[in-house]
Amino acid sequence: MSVCIKDLIQNMNLVVGCDIGCAYCYARCNCRRFHITDDFSVPEFFPQKLRLMENRTAHNWLLTGMSDLSGWRNEWREAVFSKMAENPAHNYLFLTKRPERLDFSCDLESAWFGVTVTSAAEKRRISDLRTHIRTKHYHVTFEPLFDDIGEVDLRGVGWIVIGTETGRRRGKAVSRIEWVRSLTAQAHSLGIPVFMKEDLLPIMGEENMIQELPAEFTRVLEEQ
Repeated sequence: MSVCIKDLIQNMNLVVGCDIGCAYCYARCNCRRFHITDDFSVPEFFPQKLRLMENRTAHNWLLTGMSDLSGWRNEWREAVFSKMAENPAHNYLFLTKRPERLDFSCDLESAWFGVTVTSAAEKRRISDLRTHIRTKHYHVTFEPLFDDIGEVDLRGVGWIVIGTETGRRRGKAVSRIEWVRSLTAQAHSLGIPVFMKEDLLPIMGEENMIQELPAEFTRVLEEQ
């Protein structure tokens, strides 16, 4: 049976806000709905949440659920990396849509850096990620999948996630099964695990759903 990715990877929203302005952004909607910050287009750092990393139970954490890593100030990033180094039992995931704006190295085994790719026009982000962030673990999220991505260069990538658009936006895109299968086949040819998000269930059917995790993430879940 398909599982929700939020049951496997928890959000730690250390930074809230993003100035990219995607029409389909659920984080902006949640920020307004729950009045988290005054202006979502201006990222805010909440350093008090760093204490969550001190949890003795290992977790898989997504640190950019309501932000884009490219919008973080350097001092925020350094503070987060320092706390991560003190608490290596967890896995820490980051995402960006603008890897070309970043330039740093991170040698932490627990850090996973990724890009969001929604269309064929954006797949250069994957090579930009490898160029601008020099690290040990990469991942790619194809969500929401707006068109056929085509051939992608997944060298060095350790995990991919695929999902369709959710919510009730007028003109909402619906992913096609052949687009998902193409990305899955390319990843599997390189031995890369694939996770189809639960929102793909109506498109793929339960019998075609694939929800694989990197071994590092599975280890944490087993410890939990």
